[in-house]
Amino acid sequence: MAGLDNYEVVYRGKPIKSWESESNFSYACYGQEVIRPLDVQVVHPLAEDSPPADDITLKKYIGAACGLASLITETLLVHPFIVLRRQCQVNPGSTKYHIIPITLVPVVVQLHQTQGINTLWKGIGSVLLVKGMMLAIEDIISKITLWPKEIPCNNSLKAFGQHVLLKCLSIGLTTPFYSASLAETVRAEIASESPGILDVFRDGAIRLVEVSNKGRLIPIYSLLPPTIAYGVSKYLFSTAVHGVTSYIMQSRQKRSQEARGAYSRALLSEEVMLDIELQSALVSTFMADVLFYPWETVIHRLHLQGTRTIIDNLDTGCSVKPLLTGYSGAGDCYSTIISTEGPLGLYKGFGALLLQFAVDVVIVRAMKWILTELGRTITLKSKGPRKPPNWNLNEM
Repeated sequence: MAGLDNYEVVYRGKPIKSWESESNFSYACYGQEVIRPLDVQVVHPLAEDSPPADDITLKKYIGAACGLASLITETLLVHPFIVLRRQCQVNPGSTKYHIIPITLVPVVVQLHQTQGINTLWKGIGSVLLVKGMMLAIEDIISKITLWPKEIPCNNSLKAFGQHVLLKCLSIGLTTPFYSASLAETVRAEIASESPGILDVFRDGAIRLVEVSNKGRLIPIYSLLPPTIAYGVSKYLFSTAVHGVTSYIMQSRQKRSQEARGAYSRALLSEEVMLDIELQSALVSTFMADVLFYPWETVIHRLHLQGTRTIIDNLDTGCSVKPLLTGYSGAGDCYSTIISTEGPLGLYKGFGALLLQFAVDVVIVRAMKWILTELGRTITLKSKGPRKPPNWNLNEM
């Protein structure tokens, strides 16, 4: 380098003599490799704390897998309580309202003895198909119209309105198939044939083309306004509660870190954030179900009116009964329930919802434990034990 030719080579503040230059250092002594001071790799202490990119990717995959497993497990485990809840909701002549969970225990025992335990999982295939259909419709409409599938974060009223309109269209297009799926979940198996896997599409299409009043059957176009209003209102309320709950949990996490004196890098880790998301989703779903439970009761009764559906009698659990109602609309259904069954008639089967929430809590706790153990295992493997260098000076 120009201008530095006359300067001496310096190491640790002392000039290096010509015979001590790097080219004259020996790389081996008595057959053993010599480790010079400049050859020792110095690892910055903060670099050790940064997880490798492979570990971050693995944690993301584990989080996604746990979320998928939670969704499947939750759907399979809570479906019996959905069946019990809907059968209680649509039965106007029941004398037992099953507001508390304990009253459902003898009924479940009787159903198991008379029809087998499989009767509690009836209609699960159609429920999954309708959920998948709604997601597919939302995706297709979003790609065609460029409407957002999630609530936008830029506070744009136009984007928010487009998102709400997308939800309205998806709920409206799946309403006939939701009606067919509802009938499958409450229909008594001992009094009717078992439906096929794809019968929900056939029955939904038939319900869609039936635009005229046939007996007490309510046309699907008359059911669209209350069903869409119910679905969108419940979705917006659940989303709002989910956001508030998630914010509160993150704030509590930060305050707990401040109480210990410093923030932890794990505050925003994949495990902590996924745990907060699971708990927030659980709280928001339960609060929405409780608040909109009377509305759901009215919607379910309107959908099944005139379908000649025979349901299990959950007063005893060992008999069946037909559904015979004559509501003219949502308002008439609500006022009739209040006058003939009392205000608690809107909450028939509420005990099944409480049992469903208890199962959800167990699932979330299990997912949290799995995430904690997996995260701890990955962290230990990524760090690994540090072995000190084996410098045997006697062999040199």
